[in-house]
Amino acid sequence: MPTAIVALSPVLLAVFILIAGNGLLTTLVPLRGVLEGFSPTEVGVIGSVYFGGMLAGTWVTPAIVRRAGHIRAFAAFAAVAAVACLGFAIFLSPLVWMVLRGLVGFCFAGLYAIVEAWINAKAHDGNRGRMLGLYNIVNFAGSAAGQQLLRLDSARSFSLFSGASAFLMLALVPLAMTRAEAPPLPAKGRLRILELFRTTPIGAVGILLVGLANGSFWSLAPAYVERLDLGAGVVASFMTAMILGSATAPYPVGKLSDIVDRRGVILGVSAVACVVEVALVIVGRGETAVLYALAFALGLTTSVIYPLISAHANDRRSQEGAVHLSSTLLFLYCVGGIVGPIVAATLMTLFGDVMLFVHNAAIHAMLVGFVAWRMMQRPPSGAQLVLEAPPGTAAHHPVP
Repeated sequence: MPTAIVALSPVLLAVFILIAGNGLLTTLVPLRGVLEGFSPTEVGVIGSVYFGGMLAGTWVTPAIVRRAGHIRAFAAFAAVAAVACLGFAIFLSPLVWMVLRGLVGFCFAGLYAIVEAWINAKAHDGNRGRMLGLYNIVNFAGSAAGQQLLRLDSARSFSLFSGASAFLMLALVPLAMTRAEAPPLPAKGRLRILELFRTTPIGAVGILLVGLANGSFWSLAPAYVERLDLGAGVVASFMTAMILGSATAPYPVGKLSDIVDRRGVILGVSAVACVVEVALVIVGRGETAVLYALAFALGLTTSVIYPLISAHANDRRSQEGAVHLSSTLLFLYCVGGIVGPIVAATLMTLFGDVMLFVHNAAIHAMLVGFVAWRMMQRPPSGAQLVLEAPPGTAAHHPVP
């Protein structure tokens, strides 16, 4: 593990800087939209278009990486996203913001696919859960840093959007200076969606459901908290509490999933996420301390579901298939991310803002049911119960 971490340190540093910028932008866009008088539906659609851009990006990322290489492709995606950030402060129109948000999503599909393929290429079945957990800790630590940048100026200012742009540009430096060997270039081919459904149904269905829930939360939660009218700074504190919870759980939960059947861990954290969301529906509109505690608990659970499902799927892929698999997972995640905010925003408009967490609790309940059904269909083999066997031995047979 220490050797692998050192080898990945430029990638992890780039991720931290990149996500600090995107974390600021992700909260700033819906918050500024509310201040400009955008409707909940418009805010939800802007969030959905981000995932629509990611959806398009997943189709072309393997070809771009194959043509330019991992590092130059990363630089191109980050530079375009940085320029797009500035457009939000210049053009205060929902339609223009939809275009810009889609462009940022397109670029981040490539950035995420490159980073996750790089990490998975350096990991093996015995440490993949922990490596992806560490990646997510860095991811959420960067996002938490981005939330605190909201305190530096008003959401109406130009400086916050320019700050997000600057962070995306700075993320180029660690990878531009690294001497580490990049992963193998992806082979020619298209996204392997049907193959993913056949080889790992939990990977396919689970990622789709995670996209529905996460897309809704990140697109609409800042607007939800803003309309609670609990005072200045509550939005930033709520999102920071959620992200700090998100940064706490990935490594220990990833380590647990390297030891036992990953599917059982997915089931457990999804069930707890459902309970926390029900609690937000019941008691999450009063005291800020309760709201922050529930946000922290929500981060503890929801943050680990995607990397657990990704590790489960990556246990079954070839070395050359890392970019294709990352892109396929992102594609399905983005399908959910497009649909989720629109459905949740519609429910919020019709029945009240609290429907955001009713919607997400229902999704996590469905994930619990599906994983439980798959575990009954395919019980864990003895190999999945063995501690830390060397790679290539029987203890590292992939989970069904």
